[in-house]
Amino acid sequence: MQVSCFRTAAEAEKGIEIQRPDIIFLDIQLQNKTGFDVLSAISYRDFSLIFTTAYEQYAIEAFKFSAVDYLLKPIDKEDFEKALQKAFDKVERAQLNERIDVLLSHLSSNNHPKRISIPSYEGYQFLAIPEIVRCEADINYTHIFTSAGEKHTVSKSLKHFEGLLTAYGFFRIHNSHLINLDYVKSYARSGYVTLSDNSHLEVSSRRKDAFLKICGRL
Repeated sequence: MQVSCFRTAAEAEKGIEIQRPDIIFLDIQLQNKTGFDVLSAISYRDFSLIFTTAYEQYAIEAFKFSAVDYLLKPIDKEDFEKALQKAFDKVERAQLNERIDVLLSHLSSNNHPKRISIPSYEGYQFLAIPEIVRCEADINYTHIFTSAGEKHTVSKSLKHFEGLLTAYGFFRIHNSHLINLDYVKSYARSGYVTLSDNSHLEVSSRRKDAFLKICGRL
């Protein structure tokens, strides 16, 4: 197995295009450039990608949206071995172009609709965040419903999606339900909200006041 190390962004860009590696460990900070600059510059992307970083909290959130793997420094041996083992999985190389695009879009300051990468049995699906109507908990799984009437099941908890989507106008109305407030059609005094897809969901009593306030009704 050949292993190469590049210390600058320019060296990395040239080396990746020539050597066409199977796995890349890419640091966020590369002297006066970043690992994101490298990804934007290269045309070859048929590899498994693992970022390494000691900070950049905003970037870590972007990794979660894109399903691109990362390791925090100082790197734990067990975490490294798990990441390396995962990198050999063919699924990790699937649709890397699209996942990198999702990653870079969340680091960009433009106003284009952001997307989220959803792992599936065959690879990944990419959903525009404004098109997600609601997320529903199912033990350790989450069902995601879109405005197109699609349902996607993901092996991640609802809490995971709450952490990602709250900043994009989502609100957790119940232990089992996270909704996109843009799709709220009506709220009944009985404690139920109706969304534009006609789903009828309970708002828990302890979340009711916060929900009404964020909807501008108090």
